[in-house]
Amino acid sequence: MRFTVSSTALSSRLVTLSRVINSKNSLPILGDFLFEIVDGRLNLTASDSEVMMKTSLELTDNDGDGRFCVGNSDLLEAVKGLSEQPITFEVDQTSNLAKINYQNGHFSFPVENADEYPQAQQIGVGATTINIATSLLAENINRSLFATAQDELRPVMNGIYFDLTPDHLAIVASDGHKLVRNMVLSIKSDQPAAFILPKKPATLLKGVLGKQGGDVVIRFDDRNAEITFEEGVIICRLIEGRYPNYNSVIPQSNPNQLTVDRLGLLAALRRVQPFSNDSSNLIRFHVENGTLQLDAEDYDFSKTATESMSCDYNGMPMSIGFKGSSFIEILSNFECEQVLIQLADPSRAGLVLPSEQPTDQDVLMLMMPMLIND
Repeated sequence: MRFTVSSTALSSRLVTLSRVINSKNSLPILGDFLFEIVDGRLNLTASDSEVMMKTSLELTDNDGDGRFCVGNSDLLEAVKGLSEQPITFEVDQTSNLAKINYQNGHFSFPVENADEYPQAQQIGVGATTINIATSLLAENINRSLFATAQDELRPVMNGIYFDLTPDHLAIVASDGHKLVRNMVLSIKSDQPAAFILPKKPATLLKGVLGKQGGDVVIRFDDRNAEITFEEGVIICRLIEGRYPNYNSVIPQSNPNQLTVDRLGLLAALRRVQPFSNDSSNLIRFHVENGTLQLDAEDYDFSKTATESMSCDYNGMPMSIGFKGSSFIEILSNFECEQVLIQLADPSRAGLVLPSEQPTDQDVLMLMMPMLIND
């Protein structure tokens, strides 16, 4: 079997696929890429048994169909070092050996029988389908991923929750201390359905969707999801379990409203945060008469910091504590110029919203407060 492909195109796809492969695998062959030549195209697959990613490339030349597996690390390193040029694979499946010829040389390595490579999980007949613009899905995954948990006792919190309702598609992530809820108002269904996308396929999507256009098609059943995008498809096992009622923790009446420059507040928090206690990371927000004051202290090391900035505030004077690093993450995942912070009292969750909502979306982030000693 012989075929020719662009070196940079192959390298780009292999780098993306390599993110699927684990350093330690339950099956040795899961450390390989699966190559399949069908009708003049090269189909590439990588899997870790939970997540499978497929992509394909147009071949410059080939002499027939075939399939084989090859170890990821040696091939990836060899191809990454080549400048743009055609490279030719010559695969002898009798001796299980592949030879790659390029402009100034060649290299060879063993290949394995592709029949041993695991098959993709099948999506059930009654699967639900969501069509969503690539840019919209990428934006919502980017905005949500930081709020997912790493909790062995509550695995449902470790992924992004997609909740399809008759009114909207909600994309939600929470670790119990902070929460992100994105509502896509243009996507809805008379038949409610939901799934929890694990962090790994979400991270893979974050890496590939930003460069592409068109739509993404998500098909899912009770156990698996198939996510098809411009350059390929991801098939993954979903997190099983019931996601908490996220709407119940979002306060409906936070009358004290603070509008502030997002980048200004972000910069101030980054300056003040290093002076907070390492274990609590507590930042005290005091707002009164159009001024927001940030205070951090670590008496164990005799460190304190205070910074004030102007804001637009409609409410009672208030002091409330938030975890500095989490608030920095929240502000970093908005793109608006100003944010609206809605507060009720120092013991209740605060809401952070963009001053202007994205088109056909409703975005909010929630932060649980921390106890402060006045």
